[in-house]
Amino acid sequence: MSTTAPGDALVQREDKSVYETQEPVLYAVADGIATVTMNRPTFNNAQNSQMTYALDAAFERAIADDAVKVIVLRGMGKHFSAGHDIGTPGRDINKSFERKHLWWDHTNKPGAEQLYAREQEVYLGMCRRWHDMPKPTIAMVQGACIAGGLMLAWVCDLIVASDDAFFQDPVVRMGIPGVEYFAHAHELNPRIAKEFLYLGERMPAERAYQMGMVNKVVSRDELEAATYAWAAKIASQPRLGLSLTKTVINRVEELQGLRSTMDMAFGYHHFAHAQSQVLGAGQLGGHDAKSMVQANKQGEGA
Repeated sequence: MSTTAPGDALVQREDKSVYETQEPVLYAVADGIATVTMNRPTFNNAQNSQMTYALDAAFERAIADDAVKVIVLRGMGKHFSAGHDIGTPGRDINKSFERKHLWWDHTNKPGAEQLYAREQEVYLGMCRRWHDMPKPTIAMVQGACIAGGLMLAWVCDLIVASDDAFFQDPVVRMGIPGVEYFAHAHELNPRIAKEFLYLGERMPAERAYQMGMVNKVVSRDELEAATYAWAAKIASQPRLGLSLTKTVINRVEELQGLRSTMDMAFGYHHFAHAQSQVLGAGQLGGHDAKSMVQANKQGEGA
């Protein structure tokens, strides 16, 4: 007797991804500081699943190493991260990986369930996992920090940015209410968060600092030294004290509604994806990587 409900027939999607590197993330440790480097500079460190799982492995390695007190997350090349991979040869949305959360494989699921299950794992789930790492984290941000790139920076405890860095979440153009790890109204004043999303314009590093989203802004030439100076100071503190401090402040964020906000926003996010598919516009509201790059550049003068 079959237990498959009508409409639940499994589908098989072909994985056509071709990776430009087998090392999308680099890892190094020195003086109590673990450095985790996104290594897709050809594609401005666009985040595919290959990179996501490599980031998770690197963070897990840093947590397990008692010599590591603090973790620095950075991006190779001109930009920190251009966001989720929606158009490179390495876009691996139809590829299976060994999952880190209790969600089933997305690759053979019908309709909107495919994207919902995948993003529960690689976006919302992974980011929550990283936000709760028991060791302090610092994002070192240069150039673009767009959409999915925001999520990678926001999970970190501190953000040090170069004065040429900018922050942007333009996905409302796709009909989507912000990226999956929806921290906008907690990282920014709600009225500023609305501006940020409605207009989809670039927020320069200096304004992000004024809004409290960035801890420090320095020149590009000073970025590495400034970031590692803070990391060295943190590395001199006792490991348990750092972990307990982080835990307290993270729990305060949850009491302020961060987790509930994300749960609500994630549901709306996937309603928007499903609506787009029903209307025949695909998962991204009729956009692709090229059209989004063009649209994003409209915010250059912001």
